[in-house]
Amino acid sequence: MAFFRWLRSNSEHYLLIDAQRRVARRLGVTPPRKPHGIKEFLWLRGFAPVYRVLPWPVRRKVLLAMPGSHRRPWAPPPTAPGPAVPQQILGKVNPSGKGA
Repeated sequence: MAFFRWLRSNSEHYLLIDAQRRVARRLGVTPPRKPHGIKEFLWLRGFAPVYRVLPWPVRRKVLLAMPGSHRRPWAPPPTAPGPAVPQQILGKVNPSGKGA
């Protein structure tokens, strides 16, 4: 599991940097710094462009094949113990037993 956590963490990080770089170029503002070292170079010049051109069905299959938090189902909503507004306030039930 540690490998997939590392992979997910790095891919999210470098995809974010790549997106920031592309937005900065489009808006004409200062982009993030250029890659330093072979690791950053491979993630930003290799992984990010390849991931960006993959069609969604291929990306989805890869994501579903990996273990992780994205495979956990949503928790069911909690059940309410009773009505949100007590019936006495609505005038439907009179605690004294007399008519409303």
